[in-house]
Amino acid sequence: MTSTELAVQVIDATELVAGYVPEVNILNGCDLTVAPGEFVGIIGPNGAGKSTFLKAVLGLVTVRSGRVLLNGEDITGQPPHKLVQRGVGFVPQTKNVFQALTVRENLEMGCFLSPKRFDERYEVVTGLFPRLGERAAQRAGSLSGGERQMVAMGRALMLDPALLLLDEPSAGLSPMLQDEVFLRCKMINETGVAILMVEQNARRCLQVCDRGYVLDQGRNAYSGSGRELLTDPKVIELYLGTLARV
Repeated sequence: MTSTELAVQVIDATELVAGYVPEVNILNGCDLTVAPGEFVGIIGPNGAGKSTFLKAVLGLVTVRSGRVLLNGEDITGQPPHKLVQRGVGFVPQTKNVFQALTVRENLEMGCFLSPKRFDERYEVVTGLFPRLGERAAQRAGSLSGGERQMVAMGRALMLDPALLLLDEPSAGLSPMLQDEVFLRCKMINETGVAILMVEQNARRCLQVCDRGYVLDQGRNAYSGSGRELLTDPKVIELYLGTLARV
């Protein structure tokens, strides 16, 4: 493998400027990379542009300048279904399951582009999330919040993505369920899936990720390894407070 091949990132976003309405930018020049198999977290205050960054990558918000490369190819502004075909999975924060469908049917929906792979992928996903196998015939809308999050993550894994985008996976969950979700994220990453996760629980995010980015007012404020950011005095003072004591 050449040095050039080694340098190719799963995601390489450069100077992204993006927003939802004309002349109002949420992102003001963000840079971010995710290497193959890497676990990267994005933290920052409310309104910093964290979720907007994921939506810019996915083509769900207008990118006014800058670009996004996926495995070295420009995907700026491409629609989500094109990215799914190219190995990107996405778990939104809300409305992330088909509540009237069973768990199994939700997973079938995740395999709609390659239905012949369903049996193989179902075995893999229920191996990662045994509870989904136990609840296979249960309607997703009747599950607990933590279980619904597992359904959403499992569905996103059904096409065996190289990259998984997670938007606030612990939102609204009890501390115990949050810990379980973070544990499952780590397990998914250990199978070789690169993860880019936006998370409000900054301390836990930095504990599990390889590298982190702190966004503030749509710009990169700090970046470094999870451990470096957890112990950086400025990051603690401005963004983590007493939660950063480890």
